[in-house]
Amino acid sequence: MHVPDGFINAPVSAAAGVVAAGAVAVGLRGARKELDERTAPLAGLVAAFIFAVQMLNFPVAAGTSGHLLGGALAAILVGPWTGVLCIAVVLLMQGILFADGGLTALGVNITVMGVVTVVVAYALFRGLVLVLPRTRRSVTVASFAAALVSVPAAAAAFTLIYAIGGTTDVPVSKVLTAMVGVHVLIGVGEAVITMLTVGAVVAVRPDLVYGARGLTAPLKLRVDGELVDATPAPVATGSPRKLWIGGVVTALVLAGFVSFYASASPDGLEKVAADQGIDKNVGQHAAADSPLADYGVKGVEAPRLSGGLAGVIGVGATLAAGTGAFWVVRRRKSASLEA
Repeated sequence: MHVPDGFINAPVSAAAGVVAAGAVAVGLRGARKELDERTAPLAGLVAAFIFAVQMLNFPVAAGTSGHLLGGALAAILVGPWTGVLCIAVVLLMQGILFADGGLTALGVNITVMGVVTVVVAYALFRGLVLVLPRTRRSVTVASFAAALVSVPAAAAAFTLIYAIGGTTDVPVSKVLTAMVGVHVLIGVGEAVITMLTVGAVVAVRPDLVYGARGLTAPLKLRVDGELVDATPAPVATGSPRKLWIGGVVTALVLAGFVSFYASASPDGLEKVAADQGIDKNVGQHAAADSPLADYGVKGVEAPRLSGGLAGVIGVGATLAAGTGAFWVVRRRKSASLEA
């Protein structure tokens, strides 16, 4: 659902940029409360993993594909404030390095794919967790539902922005029906990927999953007829190095190898735009001359090698940018506590 330049007019794109910048600023402050010395590296990994999985377009209907948005996944794994920052880092890397998503539309993309998905998904996730049994399975079930709803919510948000600042004269009702319809299907894929990923991390390191914190009820023992708090079983608190290494390797394999087999059909937004005619004013991307444009390495003729190298470079760049940003946020938190 990467919105290119030309779908939304300049004033509304600028306004969305202000909203996105404000969300990132608030996210930076909120992330200080969510990140610690163990979860800060995980946040960089989450950004890199989302970048990798977004390269894996899956078919959802005749001639249409979809890909992970990642807002729900990021919010549940590392927290909603940090989740917004994760998606912003991914979109920035994609726009600058790979000419994916317009640069003037960056604010629109962060607002739709980052802010809306995170807010909707995490609000629904927390609501479900409160009413479901306090178990790890509940976390995975809630993650499925949250991710499923977040995608059509993002589609509806794009339609609202288009209604305000669209550059073509297409009835909003047609755009809304088409966008929500196809993105409900894409949401199913998003939900499955999110549920499997959250479930895998919860199974090995539940202490690192932000959305799973506080779900285990304290252990009680009956002493002299009264219930008293017992010392809980120790939770894994060592270095999450194995999880981090496994995640990086998985992201590299997905982006460097599996992405070659992704669907080549246009994604939901591209398909709707072509069918409804809202892509008439799309121009050449400002980063079209990037050596990594369109997820290929210029000068490398073999498509498999070119795409694989681009994916690996993208994972590395996103991991470096995300880890660096979250390390700075973590350092600022430590500095403020010491002061």
